Amino acid sequence: MSTAAELNRPRGRPTPRLPSLSRSAWLLLIGCIALATPTMITVARFSWSTEQGGHGPLVLATGLWLLWREVPRVWPLRRPGSALVVALLLPICLLFYLLAHITGIIEIEGFALYGALIVAAYALLGGTVLRELWFPILYLGFVFPPPDQVVAVITQPLKIAISEQAVNLLYALGYPIGSSGVSIQIAQYDLLVAAACAGLNSIISLTAICLFYIYVRHQANWRYAALLMLTIVPIAIFANFIRVILLILITYYFGDAAAQGFAHDFAGLVMFLVSVLTIFAIDAVATPLRRALGNGHD
Repeated sequence: MSTAAELNRPRGRPTPRLPSLSRSAWLLLIGCIALATPTMITVARFSWSTEQGGHGPLVLATGLWLLWREVPRVWPLRRPGSALVVALLLPICLLFYLLAHITGIIEIEGFALYGALIVAAYALLGGTVLRELWFPILYLGFVFPPPDQVVAVITQPLKIAISEQAVNLLYALGYPIGSSGVSIQIAQYDLLVAAACAGLNSIISLTAICLFYIYVRHQANWRYAALLMLTIVPIAIFANFIRVILLILITYYFGDAAAQGFAHDFAGLVMFLVSVLTIFAIDAVATPLRRALGNGHD
């Protein structure tokens, strides 16, 4: 006879439970934890406390939740991966991990660990399961900080363009503003372009959060989800433009000290809210397109 708890249990998605593992699989899992622990502590100390990497704890928590939700569904598909592939890829990842750990290059160390964990998952679960779990795996890559040089190369042209357009807009509105090289002059104040556009460094954070929303909300309608993903970078640029305008106006009306203090963090919060609300608004406006691409179901 069924108990009351069993009768009241929802009949939808099965309750996630820890799958049974062999002894060798448990040894592999313990080895992965031992390898990951020191790196994750370093990432938490030096990346998660910054604007660029502050999304890390949220991505880690939500990424693990996605795995907890999806693994029971694909667990019956597991087949051990090719030993040859594991033997070729795992030593490479571990070599890069060791070299980066010795030299203290946390960006390389993080992604070498990420690669080693994927290879270990392939060895345990096989390629079919990894393909089914492609989004949680890709999403968890945002836990690790990208190389600063890569971020600088990508964002520098955007920073210059955003600052120029912000100056042009405020000048057209009658503000005493101009720009010269890497600085913006507003009245008697100078504001560095790098400081004003620092929020663009969080484009990785915004991308991660928006991707999570799109996947959870529109996973079944992959064509619409792909189109919505294309809006993430323009939204981040637009939000940072609003942030730059806000910082310039704070500097003009309240002084440079105000813009570099609490207001700087407040502008960052505004940028994040603008990004999230913008993607919500686009999603709402695009409802007819979503229904068309999903054949009326989403």
